[in-house]
Amino acid sequence: MTTFRELGLSESLLQSVESMGFEEATPIQAETIPYALQGKDIIGQAQTGTGKTAAFGLPLLDKVDTNKEAVQGIVIAPTRELAIQVGEELYKLGKHKRVRILPIYGGQDINRQIRALKKHPHIIVGTPGRILDHINRKTLRLQNVETVVLDEADEMLNMGFIEDIEAILTDVPETHQTLLFSATMPDPIRRIAERFMTEPQHIKVKAKEVTMPNIQQFYLEVQEKKKFDVLTRLLDIQSPELAIVFGRTKRRVDELSEALNLRGYAAEGIHGDLTQAKRMSVLRKFKEGAIEVLVATDVAARGLDISGVTHVYNFDIPQDPESYVHRIGRTGRAGKKGIAMLFVTPRESGQLKNIERTTKRKVDRMEAPTLDEALEGQQRLIAEKLQSTIQNENLSYYKRIAEEMLEENDSVTVVAAALKMMTKEPDTTPIALTSEPPVVSRGGGGGSKKRGGNGSGCGGGNRDRIRDGRGSGSGDGRNRDRNRDGGSGSRDGNRGRKGEGRPGSSNGRGERKHHSRPQA
Repeated sequence: MTTFRELGLSESLLQSVESMGFEEATPIQAETIPYALQGKDIIGQAQTGTGKTAAFGLPLLDKVDTNKEAVQGIVIAPTRELAIQVGEELYKLGKHKRVRILPIYGGQDINRQIRALKKHPHIIVGTPGRILDHINRKTLRLQNVETVVLDEADEMLNMGFIEDIEAILTDVPETHQTLLFSATMPDPIRRIAERFMTEPQHIKVKAKEVTMPNIQQFYLEVQEKKKFDVLTRLLDIQSPELAIVFGRTKRRVDELSEALNLRGYAAEGIHGDLTQAKRMSVLRKFKEGAIEVLVATDVAARGLDISGVTHVYNFDIPQDPESYVHRIGRTGRAGKKGIAMLFVTPRESGQLKNIERTTKRKVDRMEAPTLDEALEGQQRLIAEKLQSTIQNENLSYYKRIAEEMLEENDSVTVVAAALKMMTKEPDTTPIALTSEPPVVSRGGGGGSKKRGGNGSGCGGGNRDRIRDGRGSGSGDGRNRDRNRDGGSGSRDGNRGRKGEGRPGSSNGRGERKHHSRPQA
């Protein structure tokens, strides 16, 4: 066990950590923080639920000189949700040191961001497109940046942000420290590391350490056309306090949330086409319990940190095992128990095996409940609640009417009537969801190659990366980025390419940059 006090952090940061209730560092934190405090470049292979935000956030905050009125660190994240979440976490960790944190992302008024930038934040957390937009506008200057963090680098690769990341990295001083975190290490990410990092320390948290033991995982083999009825029966039987249902596409999310409401469930969906105001409104209602089921795409759910999520339903199997780990990581947090359900169609058994192989954990099979089992399951839950009320509540105020009822009816009939009143009767409202093609594992090739394999002839097919409002039809990744995170303005293709045309690079942008690192 490693405590935070053993890691060499400043007292003000330790105060923040302790006020948040943390004492023991996670493996990724214990291994990363000492090297990062020495100024070393780091490649951290870690997935959600490992504590990686504090792993890079604490050394980043530790280096900040609060007397200096300049941006000293930037964190680049793939989505606005993750940028917001990381910004909130850094604010809490840096509270006692009084570090000023500013999240910037698409969908937010850029003039408001410009005004905030004039107040000299110490750390910027943002999406690649919006950071680059401010660089081009000269509203964000990086000449004093000492640390750059790339969070979820593989996800930024999947979303087409690599060129923007390279452009940002060429704009910071050569002596900067780079902390790169990624669940996987595909070749383009390795090339980024070779070009922009100096002798990085490679830290890897094994998959078996991030499978989250507090989460019970089950899969159900179910035909595509029967998925929705199975989902509603599970919701009735399990009665989750807060649940997230994952769909693969924007269309799926819209149809699912509408169908759930038709069947009497309080549900709303989030995906990349929603305005930021609408997205925040939905998340606020979910956190407050005004809606009980949140339906989401993978991209829209990145970075969500909502306490109290008891169940995750993978209505559509994810395109890759890493997305599965991200999904189920929404539950089982802060030591609480969680349940994750995975729907698998008969042709998707290979993808289930990929998930089990990646997480090094077998997912238990569960039989899909029948209608009768759903009704009985509800009644047993109600019976448990009644029994708990009998044991723990003062019922004297209710006994007079109860005794009158028992004079006219036998006790079994009275209890049966109570069960009937409290049981949600089957809803036969007809529901028609558009079928999604199965994710068929063909072996080899890796997850990134399979992302485009499920097209159905409508623009980008069923690729969540495209359906989530991230552009289509253009080969120019830089223009697509404007749609991805809402950045505005045009980008000068010749901007910031230091040493352009240097030999030895397959992409024409040069070879590895050798830093002259100051002594730690």
